[in-house]
Amino acid sequence: MSDSTMPGAEPNPPIVAAVDGSAVSQHAAAWAAADAALYGCELHLVTSVSIPVGFGPVPVFGEDDLGRMRAVAEQALTEASRSAGEVAAGVRIRTEVTTDPIIPHLLELSRRARALVLGSRGLGAFRRGLLGSVGTAVTRHAYCPVAVVHSTSAIDPVSASRPVLVGVDGSDNSVPALELAFEEASRRKAGLVALHAWTDVSAGLDVSIMGWDAIEGSEDAVLGEALAGYAERFPDVPVRRILVRDRPVRSLLEESEDAQLVVVGSHGRGGFTGMLLGSTSSALLQSVECPIIVVRAAKDGAGTTN
Repeated sequence: MSDSTMPGAEPNPPIVAAVDGSAVSQHAAAWAAADAALYGCELHLVTSVSIPVGFGPVPVFGEDDLGRMRAVAEQALTEASRSAGEVAAGVRIRTEVTTDPIIPHLLELSRRARALVLGSRGLGAFRRGLLGSVGTAVTRHAYCPVAVVHSTSAIDPVSASRPVLVGVDGSDNSVPALELAFEEASRRKAGLVALHAWTDVSAGLDVSIMGWDAIEGSEDAVLGEALAGYAERFPDVPVRRILVRDRPVRSLLEESEDAQLVVVGSHGRGGFTGMLLGSTSSALLQSVECPIIVVRAAKDGAGTTN
């Protein structure tokens, strides 16, 4: 999460976490606070009291109703701030209640943020904000990396001893993910596992008949080339390389069970040996138990789809 990669970046941009009062959003706030402490930046907690508009009659709210909604939102921020403060007492915390719809507001904040942090699901109704549709839209269109936290913030001592897991496919799109993974591992004083899955063919097939031995050597070179230079830049990060003949989602999901954090690109090079396709990152967002960061290539910008 290098400052120089952020459009309109501040000298030390904040980490923005969306909260809605749900238990998982408290985990997200705690994780965001711990990450903000690693980078020495501000934590910006935001929630929305926007009235959802959809099919059917539009509900009418009076001043008392809106006041109660704001009170609930303020309480959610208070609880999230408490959770964040317990994890990282020295981090400066700023809170915000917006009346704007949460998706466009988060995307606008992402222009000047180090990262956005979301819970994997929310409360629904008017305290929604971290539902699947929000997470999908934000991870696809944000200008900065997006972290999604599930049922645990993974900041306990046992989790903190585990490595950071990154998916590598050798494409330009996976470079930002690899850069961020090394930086996170370095700041967390953790090891890094670089995994390259080099086929989407079922591992149950007789791959020897298909001539995979030659392809395996080529794919091993792809992984080596992708990792070149990082040992010199991050000498404090021990790296374990994994080259596997398997589907990307399955291999990354299996390895994530022993990771404190997963980092993936939003999409990859596609084709037969594609690694970080939109479908892969989307599947992992729904499946992994530890926090996961999705990193878009800077050239993608917001507003594009995978």
